[in-house]
Amino acid sequence: MKSDMADKEKKIDRIFEVNLGDFDARVIEASSHHPVLVDFWADWCPPCIAIAPIMEKAVNGWASAIELAKLEVDEGDNMKIAGRYQVRGFPTIIIFINGEERGRFSGAKSLAFVEQFIADAVASAG
Repeated sequence: MKSDMADKEKKIDRIFEVNLGDFDARVIEASSHHPVLVDFWADWCPPCIAIAPIMEKAVNGWASAIELAKLEVDEGDNMKIAGRYQVRGFPTIIIFINGEERGRFSGAKSLAFVEQFIADAVASAG
């Protein structure tokens, strides 16, 4: 039973909230060690709510280290990050590898789509 709890805690640690103040450290710098997906979302956005459990399942099902950073665009100055990456609609998911954007998509998608998106981005990064 203990190993189940440890596995669950590891999965939870791979999904976290970010903001303007910690984005560069927790996403850009961290992506030099492992891929980091960023979910640009808003609480008033039904597709954002729909894709959240799909993103969590995809990240938790990934065999190697990958993280999901959730950025609520309407909180504080977080919209500045959305502007930096020219995010125009929500949800938008961007994957960062080695400090660079390696892919993105917008809108609610299926689990199969998200898993393939991650696999393609990781493969293209070498």
